[in-house]
Amino acid sequence: MQEAQTPAQRRAQITADIVATTGIDEAMIERLVRQFYAKIATDDLLGPIFAARIADWEAHLQRMCAFWSSVALLSGRYHGSPMAKHQPLPVDGRHFDHWLMLFEKTARDVCPPVAADHFIERARRIAESLELGIAGGQGVLLARGARYRNENLQVNAHGSMAGNQGVGGTV
Repeated sequence: MQEAQTPAQRRAQITADIVATTGIDEAMIERLVRQFYAKIATDDLLGPIFAARIADWEAHLQRMCAFWSSVALLSGRYHGSPMAKHQPLPVDGRHFDHWLMLFEKTARDVCPPVAADHFIERARRIAESLELGIAGGQGVLLARGARYRNENLQVNAHGSMAGNQGVGGTV
């Protein structure tokens, strides 16, 4: 009879299985995070949102590496509250669609196909969860498959959005 594994042993085994199946390791995560956020920093839509809130990009990148390690490898490195960080942002479904487009392109450019698929599946779930949470925080209950649209956010001439996060979002 096999001895029962401790939670730490079980987590290590799951992580080893993911690494063996996908080839994802901490170095790949760091390449993905750094290349993705380099695109974000210069993006007309998302760049201004990040620039207004991130003073220390290196510290942010390190947090995002820990986050993606926890998400992709179940490493447990990240200890934070993503929903709380995203709740006050002036974003809606359009931002999440654009974020996903940039993330998916970066993952496909940086990672082998099986690893890119692993990251992208998780990114889609994260985006959906954050969008639902932000909508709910604005008093909008989204039906399954519905998208959050905040009419208070206006697109400017450069393709980025301006406006208040205020209540008024719709589906």
